[in-house]
This record gives sequence, C-alpha cells and structure tokens, in this order.
Amino acid sequence: MSNEPIADYALLSDCRSAALVSAAGSVDWLCFPRFDSPSVFGRILGHDAGFWSVRPAGDYRATRRYVGPTLVLETTYTTPEGSLSVTDALATGDGRRGHDLGADSPGTLLRQLSCTRGSVEVDIVLSARPDYGLSRPRLHAVDGGLMIGAGTVTLSLSTAVAFRLSQDTAQARVTLRAGDFLGFALHARTRGDGDPVFWSQAEIARRLEDTKECWASWSGLHQNYRGPWQELVDASGRVLQALSYYPTGAIVAAATTSLPEVAGGTRNWDYRYTWIRDASMTLQALWVAACPDEAGKFFQFLATVAARQLADGEELQIMFGIGGERELPERELDHLPGWRASAPVRVGNGAWNQRQLDVYGELLDAAARLPEYLADLAPETRRFLADAADAAASRWRSADHGIWEVRGEPRHYLHSKLMCWVAVDRAVGLAGLLQAADRVPRWEAARAEIAASIRAEGWNETANAYTQAYGSEDLDASALLLSIAGFLPADDPGVLATLEAIEDRLTDPRGLVYRYLADDGIPGEEGTFLLCTFWLAHALALAGRTERARAVFERAAGFATDLGLMAEEVAPGGGELLGNFPQAFSHIGLVNAAWAISEAERRGREGA
Repeated sequence: MSNEPIADYALLSDCRSAALVSAAGSVDWLCFPRFDSPSVFGRILGHDAGFWSVRPAGDYRATRRYVGPTLVLETTYTTPEGSLSVTDALATGDGRRGHDLGADSPGTLLRQLSCTRGSVEVDIVLSARPDYGLSRPRLHAVDGGLMIGAGTVTLSLSTAVAFRLSQDTAQARVTLRAGDFLGFALHARTRGDGDPVFWSQAEIARRLEDTKECWASWSGLHQNYRGPWQELVDASGRVLQALSYYPTGAIVAAATTSLPEVAGGTRNWDYRYTWIRDASMTLQALWVAACPDEAGKFFQFLATVAARQLADGEELQIMFGIGGERELPERELDHLPGWRASAPVRVGNGAWNQRQLDVYGELLDAAARLPEYLADLAPETRRFLADAADAAASRWRSADHGIWEVRGEPRHYLHSKLMCWVAVDRAVGLAGLLQAADRVPRWEAARAEIAASIRAEGWNETANAYTQAYGSEDLDASALLLSIAGFLPADDPGVLATLEAIEDRLTDPRGLVYRYLADDGIPGEEGTFLLCTFWLAHALALAGRTERARAVFERAAGFATDLGLMAEEVAPGGGELLGNFPQAFSHIGLVNAAWAISEAERRGREGA
C-alpha cells in the first residue's frame, strides 16, 4: 500500500488524462489515454500497481514549483555534491496555443533532468503495470529506447540511457555533471493505433518548451481575475482546466479513484466522471478564473448528453462518462489494498443510476449563467431545457437520494427541493430565449408551491435552522445554498440563524465545516469538507459579514498545498488532506467564495 501523503502529490495534465508526481519524484498515478482509463502507474493505490521514480541516489533536499502559469512541474534536488532539476509534464499538442490547449495531445509523459551544479548520481526506476496493476508487461531494448507491451496498451520509452531490465522493471543509475541534460518521453499507444513513437533528446526538449508555452498562452488569454487571493484563484482556474477533457468539454470531479474520506475507511469512490450536480457552480468558477469559452463548452456537453434522456421520457441522469457514456457500473479491484489500506478500491460509480432531483436546477441555473449561448442552441436543446423545467415542476414532491448521493432510502431533502425551485425560477427568466412563453404560468405556479413547501417544512424549530430533510433536526451544509442560489435574501432571519447553527454545531474545533453529522447508512466517518467551508465563507459574504467570511475563507484556503492544490476533505483531528485529488469542487468553492468576498467588499467601499 502507499503511505505517501496525498498533499505531497503534484498534478500533470494534457486535458485528456492526468498524472500525480510525488515530492520524492515518483509518478504514482497515470491513466492513458483518458482520465478514466485503467492506470499504467497506480502505486498510490497499491505497491505493485506501477510507478516511475527519478531522484538522486543519496541524501537530498527537494523543493518544487509549477513553472510560471503552467502545469509543468519543476522539482529541484540539492545534494552535498550538486543540484539537479527535474521537469515533468504531460505533453500538449505540438504548436497548440490558447483555446486549443488539449487538442492533439499525444499521450506522452515528459521528464527532463538538468544538473545545475556539481555532479549528481540519479536513480531511475520504471515499473509499468497497466490495467490497474494486473498486467505484467514485456520489456525489451530497441533503437531509441525501450518497448513495454502489455495487453491492449503499448508503451515506448524514448531514452539515451541503457537500462538494466529485470522481469518487468527497468532500472538505471546515471551521473550528471553541471550543464548536462537528459530527457525521457513515455508514449502510450493502444493496439492498432499506429507504430511506436521515439523522440530524440532534442525533440523531447523542444516539446517540453512547447508545452510550457501552450499552458502559458492559455493562462494569458483566460486568467483576468483581479481581487483578493488572486494567486490561489488563478491556480484553481488552471486546475479546473487541467481536469477538463478537451474532446468533449467534460470536467472530471477529480483525477483519481478511491482516495478515501478517512484513512483505512471504506468511503472510497471513483471521481473520474462528470456530475450534472456540479454544473452551475463550475460555470461560475470558470467565468471568474478561466473563460466563458470553456464554460460554454462544458455546458454544451452537459446539454447534449442529458437531452437524449428526457427526449426518451427517462429521468435525468446525475452523472456521465467524459465521452458521454451513460452506464458507469461499479466494481471493486480486490487485488489493490488501497491508499493506507483503504479498501475497497472501486472503479465506476454506483451512484450513476440514483435519482437526484437537484440536477434539473443545476442545468437551468447553468443555462441562466450563459444566456449569450442560448440564442445559438439548436431548437431541440432549447426544448430540452424547457422540458427539464417541466420535469422539476412535476417531480419536486418526490423523494430522492440528495446531493450527497446517500446510499439508503430516498428522503425529502431540502437541497433537492431548493434546486427544483431554481429550475422553474430560472426557466421563467429564460422563457423568451427558450421560446417557451406558454409554459411560464405552470412554472410560476410550481415556483410558488415549492417556495411555500420549503418555508413550511424545510425549517425546523428545534434546530432553529433549515435542516437536511423535511422533518429532520439534522444540519446539512447544503442549506447554505439557500442564499447563494437566491431563494432567500442573505440577511433573511432564517438564513442568518442557519449560518449561526452551522458555524456553531456543524464544524470541527478549527472551524472547518462537515457536510452533515447524521447517520447515512455507510460505515465509517469522514473529514470536514473544504467545499462546504467555502460555502460558509460565500454565504457570510453575501450577508455582508465580510470579516468573518475572510476568516473562514483563509481557514479553508490554508489547506491548499505548496502547489495550490486541494483535496476534498481534511482529516478529523489533524491537518492531512483526504479524498480524491485534486478535487474540482474544492477549487470551485474557493473561486466562487473569493469572488463573493471581493464583490461584497467592493459594495462596502462604494456604500461607505
């Protein structure tokens, strides 16, 4: 099993797949050719699942950074004898710039070594284990490098180094002196996808520079936020872009599967898919930290894949594969022990066929954030959005599994009712663009009924707060969205009472927010959620409590790593990051809360 702290990993991306590189220089997670493909390196989930390590042979100190506004990683090792720089990246398409980041990405992991002082002995170990560690590849040396074959995946390693081959592992020790450079390129090809690729040392160096320029050009075009925590907001924008799948515009919830909600626990899920639930908050974050073009592409993906279902009379699915796949069957990989013995390791996600009524509101709220794109939508897509509002109007009284995908009996969750209200509320405002003026009376009637229901049954006198579900006294962080979604004014007495209740009774001693504390039928505990803590900061900002909002924001943002990356949760009783990594929702919460605080402070200055 892996003991490496989750926070010690850096993210690489070519906007098709992702790799995680440890602070010790080991690539312990890499999937080719897509985010959701089986891993080639998976040591983060099991010692025998593959890795690629590059590091000094003796004692060293290491520092790391991303090179400028890019996802190109530079790690500097200082030894008693010298200094070594290792630069890592997933190569982008040759010559691609700006909006084309992700186009023609070749499926190639680049690693370049440079000795900048003295001399450094370097150990290199490559142990590929395709198919989540199940395949034992065949290795042999060829002109230009190594061939690594296993199952349907063929890997070729471009290298000028002579490796020692033992069974299915390649090892080498090289000595670099000041001014020496050494490059490696690991290329992936599926069976029948052309001949193996080998690059010269000059080509490896050129493609690494080209990848830096590609990321820098994207950042230069897209990152225009000017406000508090600009560095963190910009980093989060790059993370969201890194988690996007260029061919469709889908955005994965995280780059990994089965990193647990508590070490040694069983709450381990596959997050390498796209949730409709994330849509509207993702679009707002992309608008702030990236660009409306990426937001429009993501919305178009969601609208396209979801429209097929309502057209067939089905309920709207909550999540999809990044290529638009609908069935995401979940299975357990019993041969992998999991990170710190957190089993089972799962691929696929069994929540794909749950009923969650909030998806209608997420879609309509997303559409409302991009009115300029609606005019260009095909007539059938406009009809789909109107039909989604109709579905919310007719189904809001039903029970469901809620935003947190509770794997128990359906209940009447407050958040689900709220998002059905959002669906019809946004549809009323978009009726002209949707060419659905005739449906407005139905939507207005449903909006009033849902609002009355939430006020009457969502509020709990004993808790003195809006609670998780009708008839429940249990608090839930999703109630913070009542003001964020615009259902109630931020200074409404019920909203303010709910804010106080969550701050007082749904936080740990550090002030980080839990999703909920109620029994959800799944064994084990979980940590506090960074997203929920950012929601609290966001809601406080809307209420004009900017000093408290800043304090809460900085409390959560303090758990970003040295590279600006965030996981889903923070361990109870400690500061360790937990959950799949990096987690899009945490970065989305950061961006949106920073924007809300910035706007609240601007309004305060203007009103002074």
